[in-house]
Amino acid sequence: MSSSFSVYLYHTNDIHSDLDQWTRTAAYLKEREKFRQERGESVLLLDLGDHTDRVHAVTEATRGKGNVELMNEAGIQYAAIGNNEGITFSKEELNHMYDDAGFQVLLANLFDTDGRRPEWAEPYSIHTTKEGVRIGLLGVTVPFYPFYEGLDWKITDPEHVIEAFLPELREQSDVMVLMSHLGYPKDLELASSYDFDVILGAHTHHLLEEPEWMDNTLITQCGKFGMHAGELELRFEEGSQRPSGIVGRTVDMRRQKPSAVTERLLGALEDEADKDMNEVVTEIAEPLSVSWTRDSPFASLLADGLREWCKAEISMLNSGLLLHSLPAGPVTKKDIHRLCPHPINPCVVAVKGDVLEEVVKKAFTEEMIRLPLKGFGFRGEMLGHMVFSGMQIEADYEYGEWTVQSIRIGDDLLDHAETYELATLDMFTLGPLYTGLSNAESKQYYMPEMMRDILADVLVKQYTARS
Repeated sequence: MSSSFSVYLYHTNDIHSDLDQWTRTAAYLKEREKFRQERGESVLLLDLGDHTDRVHAVTEATRGKGNVELMNEAGIQYAAIGNNEGITFSKEELNHMYDDAGFQVLLANLFDTDGRRPEWAEPYSIHTTKEGVRIGLLGVTVPFYPFYEGLDWKITDPEHVIEAFLPELREQSDVMVLMSHLGYPKDLELASSYDFDVILGAHTHHLLEEPEWMDNTLITQCGKFGMHAGELELRFEEGSQRPSGIVGRTVDMRRQKPSAVTERLLGALEDEADKDMNEVVTEIAEPLSVSWTRDSPFASLLADGLREWCKAEISMLNSGLLLHSLPAGPVTKKDIHRLCPHPINPCVVAVKGDVLEEVVKKAFTEEMIRLPLKGFGFRGEMLGHMVFSGMQIEADYEYGEWTVQSIRIGDDLLDHAETYELATLDMFTLGPLYTGLSNAESKQYYMPEMMRDILADVLVKQYTARS
């Protein structure tokens, strides 16, 4: 062995099923692994979660198993999971997603409701390189409590498992790496509180072109969609198993030549997905049109269906949820998926009348209607006009803005003191879109059904009843 040597970690995060781009990222990972191995150097390939996203037909049709095949082919050795793996699939689907994984899933803070760990995951691994360097890898994911609970999982605070495992892992490891799907702000907190050498990050889609130091911990994250991948070099001097230096960088994948082998695998997966997605769900007698800026029959039909499905008094949803109109004729699973690709669940919120009025008035602003929302599961172009069921809104449009004149629930004017059961989308109960809904104390999330499941249910009921 030479007087010094290096161990290399290559990492990806938040691919979100941009599988065409993955053919480039996979080419880079395989080329780097081959290059390092030919030089006699140790190398690890890691993914930090949210590789899946049900916006892609392959992920939808295979329930994430196609993503696992692509990760296997690229040579991934260890993977964390993100919220897209954790809460956009049913418990049974997640329990079988990794049946054929050629890599180890590391996840320390997810349990069955009886406290047992899922069979497909380990909380940590200690990877020993050929040079004898012991790399401790601990995986954690963001704890979206109500969503995991709705899927019959128990998710715990990642700091609890870090505190439980880190002392013993530190003793057994020369380098301690946290595989974090918690987000950049949380990674900064953890770096200042715990003894990690490296935090490989994900979730918030930060692109750290040069990794950042917080105290004695190096933090890195590679943006989203596989447009960048990360390289980390752990440097060692002869006779020492502790790194003498850690350096890293992110590498732009967009001009990388795709892997022909990965392209062929993706093509085969797409062909198989097509067979599944071409199944006819129902047939509609007349076209259904949607507008993102005005009332439209298709969006109104879905709002009525959401209210009925949730057995709620009233409902509201944004017309931007439907990405295009639907022509008359057969409707396939592919049509439903293309119409409504978002990993968004229905939710019922108990909301006071005065808060509901604020929400309605905000929804009628041009700023909200034309908002090019990114995140919260939304995969559309603009939020769009809000559509209601069980509610009658009188609003005037002048000088480019709407003014809400009155709100009726059924036949009665809105009562500010009354509490109403509102069926809506989970994204409206998260974050700053509608703080009146996100701050509501009573929320019931429906899992694992997504809005496209409600859409399919609505269309089947509407048109089967007529036939």
